Amino acid sequence: MPLASVNGIELHYEATGDGEPLVWSHEFGGDYRSWEPQVRFFARRYRVITYNHRGYPPSTVPDNPAAYTQEQLVADLLGLLDRLGIAQAHLAGLSMGGNVVLNFALAHPDRCRSIVVAGTGSGSDNPERYRREGERLIALLDQGDMQTFADTFGRGPTRRQLCRKDPRGWQEFRDQLAEHSARGSAMIFAGVPLQRPTIYQLALKLDVLTVPTLLAVGDEDGECLAPALFIKQHVRTAGLLILPNTGHLVNLEEPALFNQQILDFLTTVEGGHWPARDPAFTTDVLF
Repeated sequence: MPLASVNGIELHYEATGDGEPLVWSHEFGGDYRSWEPQVRFFARRYRVITYNHRGYPPSTVPDNPAAYTQEQLVADLLGLLDRLGIAQAHLAGLSMGGNVVLNFALAHPDRCRSIVVAGTGSGSDNPERYRREGERLIALLDQGDMQTFADTFGRGPTRRQLCRKDPRGWQEFRDQLAEHSARGSAMIFAGVPLQRPTIYQLALKLDVLTVPTLLAVGDEDGECLAPALFIKQHVRTAGLLILPNTGHLVNLEEPALFNQQILDFLTTVEGGHWPARDPAFTTDVLF
């Protein structure tokens, strides 16, 4: 079992294939296994690296709630790249992992060949409601029953689409979620999603980001649609992909479409042809 010593903890990771490094950062409800459709596809051309955040066994589950912040997850990703000797990589993330990748690019743009930010921005539109729902979720986790939690959380309004499209894939997602640490999950949700800045609070930083960026969001992922458009409007090098009839788990719901669009993005970046929006662009003039 590969483990990387990073920031006083151990991070579990897997590396598959050869080529330019492509690193995937998972969402709150997932882990490194959630990227299996991407590993199988991209490892034909890339050195694909998946890993578990702190709080997700077999990575370390620190006992101190203060050990769980978005800044710490960004630092963990940096430490993992350093540990693996990766000077620059394509980085991709979903939801919480997408937020990590985006904030990593804001802090360390020189380490990013490109970034893919998928299903990111939950809680940005209505932070108070998000906090209330998050506290309810943490209360469920505090009961320690991951089987019940996986059944409830896995059938949420933006995850049930996967169940409808791919019942077997949803069952795999649900069973993997049930294996997570209840304590680790509660601490990471309290310290990361509930404490991080909203996407809208990043506006000034987004305005100066020049890393090639692909945003991906499902058209039924209501919490993330407006934040994705906001990032598109502020990052001159961002393109926006909206997947039809799709919820939050874009990489699992539509793996073929998701993989192909990302491959096209990566090869365009590597060919030096990913465009930056004209700085003179404005929406104030119609013609």
